[in-house]
Amino acid sequence: MAGFMERSLVGVFRSRWGVAIVIAVLVLAIVGVGRFFSDGSTTAPLTDPIPVAPTASIDPSHDDDGVIVNDEPPPSPTTSPGSAEPEAVAYAFAAAWVDHKNVSAKTWHDGLVPNATEDLSDELNGVDPADVPADKVVGRPTLVPIGDGLVNAVVTVDSGKLTLQLVAPDGRWLVDDVDWDGP
Repeated sequence: MAGFMERSLVGVFRSRWGVAIVIAVLVLAIVGVGRFFSDGSTTAPLTDPIPVAPTASIDPSHDDDGVIVNDEPPPSPTTSPGSAEPEAVAYAFAAAWVDHKNVSAKTWHDGLVPNATEDLSDELNGVDPADVPADKVVGRPTLVPIGDGLVNAVVTVDSGKLTLQLVAPDGRWLVDDVDWDGP
């Protein structure tokens, strides 16, 4: 039986037609196995078109590179008449934020609410005040105008810097985000 198999295989592989039939059977077997294990989708991930990325080009003969640079500083924060300035809101919020010793979570949260947006107030609801990493404010807020109605206030506390993002959608400044950066 082994001699018959050997003669048959040698005969098949000596002929071009035999090699072509063996290759065709292998290709069909691989495709069949692939379809058996596929999820039934009509597009294969390897044949999806690759999106073309934009190409940057530079013309060295031009002095203008097309980049528009605005040298003007961002607008100064504006406040509605009768509303607190952003520095005062940032300081009041920071003072309430560090006032976390011997108070309940509700009392601590209630101290933050008057100077916080509704979104931030909801986010801080239920936070354990014992997790606050600072105990006292040691510096005045420094304002960094970002845009019209958007200011970052950096407040130095005893354990680092507290960055407060203030927004003024209606001319009334409120803290919308809190970020603490330790030493």
